[in-house]
Amino acid sequence: MSRLRRLLLAVPLTAALLAGGCVVPVVAPAEEPGGDGVRVPPPAAAPGTAAWRPCPEVPEEVIGRGASGMTYECATVTVPQDWSAPPGGATYEIALLRARARDQRDRIGSLLVNPGGPGASGVDTAVYLSFGAALGGLPADVTRRFDIVGFDPRGVGRSSPVECISDADQDASFAADPDPVSQAEFDRVADLQERIAARCGTAYAGRLQTYSTEQAAHDMEAIRTAVGDEKLTYLGYSYGTLLGATYAQLYPRNIRALVLDGAIDPAQGPVAGAERQAQGFERAFTNFAAWCASTPGRCPVAPDARAALTAALAAAERAPVRASDGRLVTSGWVFYGVVASLYVQDSWRPLAVALADLARGDGDGILALADAYADRDEKGQYTNMFDANLVVNCADAPAGVTAAEVRRLQAEWRATYPLFGAPLAVGMLPCVFWPGERDPYPTGAAEGAPPILVVGTTGDPATPYENTQKLADMLGTGQVLTWEGEGHTAYADTPCITAAVNAYLIDLVVPRPGLRCPAR
Repeated sequence: MSRLRRLLLAVPLTAALLAGGCVVPVVAPAEEPGGDGVRVPPPAAAPGTAAWRPCPEVPEEVIGRGASGMTYECATVTVPQDWSAPPGGATYEIALLRARARDQRDRIGSLLVNPGGPGASGVDTAVYLSFGAALGGLPADVTRRFDIVGFDPRGVGRSSPVECISDADQDASFAADPDPVSQAEFDRVADLQERIAARCGTAYAGRLQTYSTEQAAHDMEAIRTAVGDEKLTYLGYSYGTLLGATYAQLYPRNIRALVLDGAIDPAQGPVAGAERQAQGFERAFTNFAAWCASTPGRCPVAPDARAALTAALAAAERAPVRASDGRLVTSGWVFYGVVASLYVQDSWRPLAVALADLARGDGDGILALADAYADRDEKGQYTNMFDANLVVNCADAPAGVTAAEVRRLQAEWRATYPLFGAPLAVGMLPCVFWPGERDPYPTGAAEGAPPILVVGTTGDPATPYENTQKLADMLGTGQVLTWEGEGHTAYADTPCITAAVNAYLIDLVVPRPGLRCPAR
């Protein structure tokens, strides 16, 4: 599932399959109290009104790669831009894709999926997950019992996408020094992020806050009713756990089953979240370095991968290598190549090879890894994944972090987390300059919800394992399932994890408390 894993971005690191669909109007009526006392809109779409149609936009070669046993249909749900506004206001269109097995039997309903981000496409993910377990998708036991329904959240991909970062600014942002030491260097990075934030504010003046996670959670309720499910069955990875947890607080009694894999802790603020992620990436890189030292025949930067990366970053600052496409392989590109490779253990050897090649003057390998993370194509064009990532993250984040605080934390975390601390501190800069209103998500219990399965991976860099119990405790009905493995997210990587999650999704059997699954 390596392609999917690279789409599973986490806060704050921050070719279409579908070109529109049939519209299901959704009207926002008067609000009613939610299960946690928050006033939220009730379901607004008539059950089962999604107007599905064939999806000729799904390329035949995609289907031929392993999903020939599936059918694909598309629809669009129209939702209010602001769920708290009176009916009849401006709307967004939410793109859906439904993958259904030709041999489906004993159908339970829909399995709504979200791959994370924010900014990753659930439409694409539904297609990838439909390929089956042999190609990194979902097990046949699940695809035969559920329609796999993916959606691009508001602002993402095909769903009224936000687009406010130019390709040139994307390149500049990824290429920038991840740890600008001098004040002049720091100011240049801050100026770039301030300019990007201002352009987003100009492009979406007055509605930046409508891209928040809480608004998107209301969209999920509209999707549930539109596809005709009495209750929601949901699989959310990474940021998708935050989206699912928000839904659980707003609509706790409308849940059949929620799997939240790669947990975000909603109760921690942006500073605590960035620091915990720095801890996670440091731990993951330490594990990668240990693998290198123990398998020198497979790791060309053995015996000391940490020293090799430190040297690569310093060399990229002094005299960056020029890649075959003409780009300078700056320290920023090196850093994001490393980040991308820690999301899945299968990328450890490609990372080691890329670092060794870079030391010999060949930067193409590390750029390929960074480009996969950034969703940058060979023409230098980007999807809107990071536009949406920025807009959603900053809409969600409470105001208050200042550039001076970022600068102070940068120095402190550089000492504590030598490779990732300073970059994670600097990564908070975009929201420092955010011009839009904020709409933080709720952080309470999902009172009245059934058991919710929260899956954590001990070696997860992006959503560190420590978040897992925190999210389960906050929800009140959370049940932790642990994978003692490496990389970002767990389902469906091993027989133990797969069996436990399948039993929960299909038969609502909750794993026994404290269940820990071995790495392999």
